[in-house]
This record gives sequence, structure tokens and C-alpha cells, in this order.
Amino acid sequence: MLGKERLFNKDATLSRETRFAPYTSSGTAGEPKKEDVPGAIAAAPEAAADARGSKLIVGPNIKLKGVEITDCDTLVVEGRVEATMDSREIQIAEQGAYAGTVGVDVAEIRGTFQGELTARRRLVVHATGKVTGKIRYAKLVIAEGGELAGDVQLVGQAGTPFADKRVAVAPA
Repeated sequence: MLGKERLFNKDATLSRETRFAPYTSSGTAGEPKKEDVPGAIAAAPEAAADARGSKLIVGPNIKLKGVEITDCDTLVVEGRVEATMDSREIQIAEQGAYAGTVGVDVAEIRGTFQGELTARRRLVVHATGKVTGKIRYAKLVIAEGGELAGDVQLVGQAGTPFADKRVAVAPA
């Protein structure tokens, strides 16, 4: 921790660069490096954003209608969306609603979904979730209270329907 004299230095002769030098990450002689400062973030913010991927959040009371969503790794729906999308993941919150066509690796539904849904890896319908329409999934988990209705088929990794339909129901 910095001493009081350093933190509350009121010497007007010091330049801005000199006063804030301990907080820079340049690592020049006499200045601490970023990794030497307690609580400093090791990775650059850009690198952290790339690791998480791109994320679109449609907040409560927001309506997004008539669009095609592309280049989005994760879509979080807290409002209402009417769109077409191919992505990695969709998360529909309890108050969220989605109508349209979706192709994703993982779908987590706590709100309502109506339309065409293809979950290439896993479809999870939580207790408050309701999914209706043409549903294709590789793995399916439905919590007690969750609803699934419509044309439901199990698909293989290549996206082709299997003859048998296996459903996993989460314990109460």
C-alpha cells in the first residue's frame, strides 16, 4: 500500500506523469511493473474479451424484431426477440421470450421459446421454461415443471434425426 505522503502528495512541481507513474505498466526503471502492483489485472482487457467471445444481451423491456443475428457467441434474452440466429449459445431468462429460428450448440431456456430450435449439443429446459415448435437436440434435460411441445426429434452430431428419442429428465 502507498504511504500517506505518496498518496496525498500535493507538491505542485510534480508533473502528472510523475504523480501517476506507479500506476503505469511500462516497467521502466524505478517504476513498478503491472504484475508488481497488487490487484492488477494480468491480461489485457482485449484478451479477456476474446476469451469470453462476443455476447449480446437483450435487456428487460427491450424488443428486438425482424433481424438476423450473426457473429454472436452468446445471446442472452431478458426481453423479447423475434429473429433468426446461428450461434454457439442462447440463454433465455425467466422473463425472456424468443420467437424464430435458432441453431446453437447449447440452449438454456428459463423463459419461452417458440419456433424452430436446433441444439447441436445440449438443450436444457429449466422448471420455468416452455419450448414449443420444431425442436431438434443432441442431448435433452428437462427440469420438473419445464415444458416441451411440438415436433421433437433427437439428432446426431451431423444434424440427422435418429429413429429413437431419448429424453433425460432432471430429478426433482
